[in-house]
Amino acid sequence: MTTRYALITGITGQDGAYLAQLLLQKGYDVWGLVARRSTDTLWRLRELGIDADVRLIDGDLTDSSSLIRSMQASRADEVYNLAAQSFVGASWNQPLLTAQVTGLGAANLLEAMRMVNSQARFYQASTSEMFGLIQAEKQSETTPFYPRSPYGVAKLYAHWLTVNYRESYGLHASSGILFNHESPLRGLEFVTRKVTDAVARIKLGLTSELRLGNIDAKRDWGFAGDYVEAMWLMLQQDTPDDYVIATGRTTTVREMCRIAFSHVGLNMEDHVVIDPAFFRPAEVDVLLGDPGKARAQIGWEAKTSLEQLIAMMVEADLRRVSNGQPDARARLAA
Repeated sequence: MTTRYALITGITGQDGAYLAQLLLQKGYDVWGLVARRSTDTLWRLRELGIDADVRLIDGDLTDSSSLIRSMQASRADEVYNLAAQSFVGASWNQPLLTAQVTGLGAANLLEAMRMVNSQARFYQASTSEMFGLIQAEKQSETTPFYPRSPYGVAKLYAHWLTVNYRESYGLHASSGILFNHESPLRGLEFVTRKVTDAVARIKLGLTSELRLGNIDAKRDWGFAGDYVEAMWLMLQQDTPDDYVIATGRTTTVREMCRIAFSHVGLNMEDHVVIDPAFFRPAEVDVLLGDPGKARAQIGWEAKTSLEQLIAMMVEADLRRVSNGQPDARARLAA
């Protein structure tokens, strides 16, 4: 059997780690692009027990020469672009960095792939944040985009450029328009991990309150481990295309909190404090994905319910905090 080679940008992130695990299980030779910007970038790979099984290359989406070298070294048949400045809230404070990494970074990688191996298959991590101010009750591949953050705008540029390279150069380039997807490997800057980490600390008596912003915002939350399978399935198709990946269920932040607190026998009303400091300049009120095309064409659907997901995350945070990891908050945000 011929070995297949994959290059993953953002391999040290939540999705990159789960995708690397999946591809290793399928017999791939997995390479990962690593931008040396933090002190402990490999903790997610260690938690999955795969840190010794992937090959890491120093590089950056803003440095075209490193992307060309990475394509040459990895001999990649499949390229997964998961790297980004991916925290929506930070994109208002770092709009230019977000544009350069999240937007132009995809252009740099597409060019490197086109120059080194135009026969490779390309996956772009698009996002439901591109829908923003929603133009339809349920968002599908044909719903108009209306991003409401610098992050969403940058992702939309990368998305349309992927379409353009597919149509202009005949590349096998697909985008997954992924709705919110979480896991125990999620960083603490994201609301689900902020909630489950706080629930664990409150349950263990280490703190008493959780400060949040707009808890009436609605999101379509799924498990990242399910969603990376959709990424792989897209690149196995004869024809490249774009797919919405979602559960088809939307839930308020308030209800998600209730599920998390209830899991440990606590009442969220006793601990959640609304803090105006956490409200965004322009809010995305509701996101609800329609995964019908993915179900019909690539045979994908979510397997993990929100209740199962939140329980998994709370239990992971209880173990971390109970095991006396005093630096867990800083480490998990990396």
